[in-house]
Formats: sequence, structure tokens, C-alpha cells
Amino acid sequence: MKRIRWGILSTALIGTEKVIPGMLKSDQLEVVAIASRSLPKAEDWARKLGIPKACGSYQELLDDPTIDAIYNPLPNPQHVPMTLAAAQAGKHVLCEKPMAMNAAELEVLRPWTSKVHIREAFMVRHHPQWTETRERIRAGEIGELQFMQVPFAYHNTDPGNLRNMIDQGGGALLDIGCYAIVAGRWFFEAEPERVIVTIDRDPVFRTDRTSSGVLDFGRGRQLVFTVATQSASYQRVQLVGTRGRIEIQIPFNAPLDSGCRYDIDDASALDGAGIRSVTLPVHDQYQLQAEAFGRAIRDEVPTAAGLDDARANMRIIDALFASETSGRFERP
Repeated sequence: MKRIRWGILSTALIGTEKVIPGMLKSDQLEVVAIASRSLPKAEDWARKLGIPKACGSYQELLDDPTIDAIYNPLPNPQHVPMTLAAAQAGKHVLCEKPMAMNAAELEVLRPWTSKVHIREAFMVRHHPQWTETRERIRAGEIGELQFMQVPFAYHNTDPGNLRNMIDQGGGALLDIGCYAIVAGRWFFEAEPERVIVTIDRDPVFRTDRTSSGVLDFGRGRQLVFTVATQSASYQRVQLVGTRGRIEIQIPFNAPLDSGCRYDIDDASALDGAGIRSVTLPVHDQYQLQAEAFGRAIRDEVPTAAGLDDARANMRIIDALFASETSGRFERP
């Protein structure tokens, strides 16, 4: 089996702290280079992580003929331009979420989707707590899934942090609301017909610091979410069906020091007497994500499916922002 050779486009913390360490656990791939606009910074991280090559420019990384795939964790406004540059250089691209600032931006990538694989980096879809839960729903263990509740929050008021810079795609909806949306699309296995949101914006940053939305998936199926950037850290996925419910305890930041847990409630008692817990072994969702992308590179013909998936997510976010202005339901 060919080991996919990866280049990392920047020293962003999501890469150096989570994605690259996950990749380095795998025997199916090699992380061969990391790039920064500062060569000393690239060299420092290459040394810390044991990466053979440091590049002092992004173009140097893209020009390396030995690299098969690029991981792009640059700030949101650079996702599309640098993904395009990588695709033009013949590299497959795994791009951090959200892949764009809006859905229209993504169309420039479409001509390249038949040449290279382009996918959005939603690592959660590769973790067993998500795949197992969806299989239980498919098997009818909680009856028909009717509604979902997704709270996701953290506290960050640092003005120098990209999450608080509106021109860099900061704010709750783009940063973590995209995960709530993916959860709805993943577990309902459908697209919402209409959406609405209420937003509270930081008076200085102008980013949405608390956003609550409703996604209507038709046939009575609804996702209700709240995402916040200045609240106590908290996250859950609640899935409620006609005969029971499932609750994923840490659905997005799956821990690496203990197994993940989800609860299945047969709804026999309001005091929780009908709950049984399932604890999974430790899995690194970033490792699983990179390995899945590698399998696609080895075994599948490139198509527009990855771009279409990212576009569907961005259309929902666009519609939510439109709803903030209109005050009514909008169609993605």
C-alpha cells in the first residue's frame, strides 16, 4: 500500500496541536514537509514534530513533486485561494472548515474536482461515536429520529485571536456552528428545507458571539442549536426519536486520554433509569480523517462530491446569516 506523502500548509495551531500529531500516529502516511512564511518558524515546528522538511514559503511546498496531499489550516479567507493553488499544482487537498467565507467562493474550485480530491476537514464524521450512533439510528433503536439539540460553546475574548476577527471569518456560526449543521445533516441524512437564526454580536468585535438556530429538515424533523464564543465550555449532541434518545457526551473535541461515551435512553423513566452508557476505546479522529482521505486518493476517482458537501454546508450558513437580516426563515 502506497503511503500518502503530506505537506502542511502553515503552522496554525489546529495543525501543530491536533491534526499533525494525529497523522503521525498512522503507518499509512508520511508528513514530509511543513511550510510557513517564516522559515525559522517552519524549521522550529519541523524539529518539534519530527517533520523532515521545512519550507519558507507556501509556494515551495506546493512545488515539491514528492508531495501527494496538502492539509490547509490557514485562516478562513485563505482557504479557497490556497486550496486552488494546491489543486493547480496537482495536489489533493484536505481543507479546514469552513472551506470558504460563503458558498459562492467555492465555485472556482469546481474545474479541479475531476483532477484531484478536495474535501473539507470535518474530522468528527470519522470518529466511531458518530458512525456507531448513526448506525443505531438507522437500525431503529430509538425509533424514528424526530429532533436534535446541539449546544456548543467556549469562552474566548482575546482581540488578537482569529475567532474574534470578523474579516478573518471569526464568530460562532463559522467557527463552531458549522459542526452543529454537519451533525444535523449527518444524523438526519438529509438537507434542511429552511432555516432561521437569532444572533447576539459582540459590540467591539462585531462577530456573532451567541447564535441560536433552527433547521427544518421536513417531515417534522428539526435541529435546534446554540453556539457561543463567550460562554462556559460545553458541548452535546442530543438525538430524540419516537421511542428513545441518544446523547453524545463530547461530540466534537473527542478526548485522547479516555474513551468517548454516548448514552442510550429507552425513555422508560424520566429519572434516567432507562439509560445505558456505551464507552468506546480511545480513537484519534484526526488520524482517522487523514487515513480516510488517503484511501480516497489511492482507491477513488476524484469527483465533485467533496466540494458539493462543503457547498451544502456553506449554503446553510449563508441562509442563517440572511435570516439574521430578514428576521424570517430562509431557504439554503
